[in-house]
Amino acid sequence: MARMTAAEAAVHVLKKEGVDVAFGLPGAAINPFYAAMRNVGGVDHVLARHVEGASHMAEGYTRTQPGNVGVCIGTSGPAGTDMITGLYSASADSIPILCITGQAPANKLHKEDFQAVDIKAIAGPVTKWAITVLEPAQVPRAFQQAFQIMRSSRPGPVLIDLPIDVQMTEIEFDPDTYESLPAYKPSASRAQIEKAMGMLNEADKPLLVAGGGIINADASELLTEFAELTGVPVIPTLMGWGTIPDDHPLMAGMVGLQTSHRYGNATMLASDFVMGIGNRWANRHTGALDSYTEGRKFVHVDIEPTQIGRIFGPDYGIVSDAKAALELCVEVAREWQAEGKLKDRSAWAEECQERKRTLLRKTHFDNVPVKPQRVYEEMNKAFGKNTRYVSTIGLSQIAGAQFLHVYKPRHWINCGQAGPLGWTIPAALGVRRADPDTEIVALSGDYDFQFMVEELAVGAQFNLPYLHVLVNNSYLGLIRQAQRGFDMDYQVQLSFENINCPEINGYGVDHVSVVEGLGCKALRVTDPERIGEAFAEARELMKQHRVPVVVEIILERVTNISMGTDLKGINEFEDLAENQEDAPTSIASLT
Repeated sequence: MARMTAAEAAVHVLKKEGVDVAFGLPGAAINPFYAAMRNVGGVDHVLARHVEGASHMAEGYTRTQPGNVGVCIGTSGPAGTDMITGLYSASADSIPILCITGQAPANKLHKEDFQAVDIKAIAGPVTKWAITVLEPAQVPRAFQQAFQIMRSSRPGPVLIDLPIDVQMTEIEFDPDTYESLPAYKPSASRAQIEKAMGMLNEADKPLLVAGGGIINADASELLTEFAELTGVPVIPTLMGWGTIPDDHPLMAGMVGLQTSHRYGNATMLASDFVMGIGNRWANRHTGALDSYTEGRKFVHVDIEPTQIGRIFGPDYGIVSDAKAALELCVEVAREWQAEGKLKDRSAWAEECQERKRTLLRKTHFDNVPVKPQRVYEEMNKAFGKNTRYVSTIGLSQIAGAQFLHVYKPRHWINCGQAGPLGWTIPAALGVRRADPDTEIVALSGDYDFQFMVEELAVGAQFNLPYLHVLVNNSYLGLIRQAQRGFDMDYQVQLSFENINCPEINGYGVDHVSVVEGLGCKALRVTDPERIGEAFAEARELMKQHRVPVVVEIILERVTNISMGTDLKGINEFEDLAENQEDAPTSIASLT
């Protein structure tokens, strides 16, 4: 048997589980683990500027490729508490990341030692498992169990806390014979799928709601095949966007209060049956439940038993991994198709497509300062079907989801439930580390951008180039819009006269100087006709310098983006499209 420190044994487990990179910051209580990474080799490291940033990098890394597990490492005390937002974001969206913290010596945990905090208790509510390992010989087995837990049932994050003396103690461990523990995934039965299929087949205007669980299960191709076999249109959720290409004739649009399409909401309200797969019925998707559920039956398929009936009671529920359920759905659909049992859905699908062609929002505005809708029109022109978009929250993300197009799974990378400001920059860096080749475009408002802007230095140091579209209205735009209901505009303005940059006319922070000070490149655009040129120039700068490039677009100060509280009552604040020229890059115009 090989003899090594417990930390070295843990690094061997990481390698055996497929980990080849970690994101984090060293510190006194985690230095033995960093020494182990250096001694063992095989696990690269990206040095973040903030531990929360490192946790979001790990999230971005996981979300990019099937099977990825991002790893975040930090020292004791505040490093662990800084990770909590990343753990919450990962937990909320069913994303496996492993957070590793250093800790005070085991015999001082009760003595209020420097930077000693009960991180296990703090992290418990936002992880699938959080543990402080007190016995050195248990360290490799704790890591082994962590990967099994992260991958089993509904995926999610784990935190392992390692006292410094535990890390340094020598143990017996044989990495050559190490084997991963099998992950558990519940599977639907044939009888359950046949019952659900029977209910779908009885309906006149059925829909499939495709959630992020389909992407997590790497089952998007199965979802598309099932839709094609049955002829049933698909409504992806925000987390399921990309499960079916936007230009597919059965993609019926997104539904919701904010990140939705007019045609998607109209189609949902016209339906009489919904089969949700791998989705949570999130409130920003459903809005008022009376409107969402009225006049239609529901089947809900989800990997987590407690999700069935959590928001509303479906007519039929199935606990299953999305891939396992869809494999059976495709099998049964093929058999029923061969037997002539499946209804012809062509008229219903064409009705949905007609809404997709006609119920559009206007994007072609020539205003200066720029209206945000024009930005997304220009993005659609500039960026191809293989682009990976990264965004978090705010009017920029909401409008982006209303106007951009996604054609593949994992090409809309968005923290859907938590929505922490600052997520976009570090997540985009994690995405780039996971995918060195695909075009990556991040989208932020000015406040999201300012939250963790220091992480751009990581992109410069480690040559992680991506293009960041920064739409700047010098406002907390979404909060300002929400404050309309309180008849106020209070503490949401970010504008001020910058004594060092008078040319930005009161828009406050000089983002170009900040970005360049962090070792990256930046361009500022004030004219809508210059946006496309700026994107082209940014691409050239990325190729030349191999660093993130920011394209800042100065927007009009106040824009209200379409949203509401009920699918039947979405407020359309701007002009609607009356012809193709009003929305030249709508998906209908591009197909």
